[in-house]
Amino acid sequence: MNMGTKTGNPIYLDYNATTPVDPRVVGAMLPWLRGGYGNPSSDHPYGHRAKAAVAEARAQVAVLVGAKAEEIIFTGSATEANNLAILGTARVRGNAGGVGGKLACSAIEHPSVSQPMQHLAGEGWQLTLLPVDAGGQVLLPAAASAISAGTTLMSVMLANNEVGSIQPVRALADLAHAVGATVHVDAAQAVGKIPVDVDALGADLLTLAGHKFYAPEGVGALFVRSGTPLAAIQFGAGHEGGLRPGTENVPHIVALGEAARLAKLELDAEMARLRQLRDTLQRRLAAAIPGLLVNGQGDACLPGTLNVSFPGVEGWRLLAAVPELAASTGSACHAGQHAASGVLGAMGLSAGRAAAAVRLSLGRFTTLDEVGTAARMLSAAWGQL
Repeated sequence: MNMGTKTGNPIYLDYNATTPVDPRVVGAMLPWLRGGYGNPSSDHPYGHRAKAAVAEARAQVAVLVGAKAEEIIFTGSATEANNLAILGTARVRGNAGGVGGKLACSAIEHPSVSQPMQHLAGEGWQLTLLPVDAGGQVLLPAAASAISAGTTLMSVMLANNEVGSIQPVRALADLAHAVGATVHVDAAQAVGKIPVDVDALGADLLTLAGHKFYAPEGVGALFVRSGTPLAAIQFGAGHEGGLRPGTENVPHIVALGEAARLAKLELDAEMARLRQLRDTLQRRLAAAIPGLLVNGQGDACLPGTLNVSFPGVEGWRLLAAVPELAASTGSACHAGQHAASGVLGAMGLSAGRAAAAVRLSLGRFTTLDEVGTAARMLSAAWGQL
């Protein structure tokens, strides 16, 4: 499956925004689109088959993140899972009025974490943003000072969507647990790209997104460790342990399970391949563009993520000059905006360097030829601009 110019399409280097659906995943879900229309709650053979398929997918997702099957709650997206984790924790751990305690999250969280946190702050919760260093990693000494008695919830992403920085989640979780806080990890950008184990991370809650590892958009999951207090934020029937009402989306859940199975099977080899491709892309760009700056910390970042600033050129203008390449200047959730990235600002980058940044994210179907072609196109466009 070549996503590049040989198909007549632009070379796709925007895997952090969304991944193509793996053909093997399509194959797994097609029977459930064509004839598997049973409701998993129905007490007849159609329903029984659907219920069994959901159970199998739940087990597959659990294996990928080192959880128990009963600890996996299916959702419609990672955004929904993040809202459930944050607002559901606040609902059950607040005082009688639903308000109380302190919240903490990193300064570079995805809006689906930062916005629910800000919503709670508007209701009276005390919110602390944990600062990051120039490589995009949370500063542990600052976190140790900020996470104190009375902290109810800490939420931190495992890997950043813009620069790929991998956070010291276990150390942060230990700080949070020491004061009795619940720990939520937004692993949407990490699952399927690096090893993720809920016990090793110390996560009480962990979010994943299907469309970040070759399942379709519209399906995600939340790991809820057994015994972790969490309240529903939507109401209806008692699906997903009473935490997520609504008839299960069987085709997409099956797809998520198959994507999880494939990710577990191929993770080590794919990590090595992507790291090699990313490093090749970086070397070729650096050789052709004097003053190219890398935003992030190399090996402390996702293996397929390269965020670079092109000197003297705004990132969006550079990409506009290369229509044969699909990439972004930051999060796809902010597409169409040319303001400098808040993530890069939190890392302390100058406004000029932040504006010059381009995110090149590689994935399962990226080839060495595509990397070479992309480097040549970007270098030529930079020279012209």
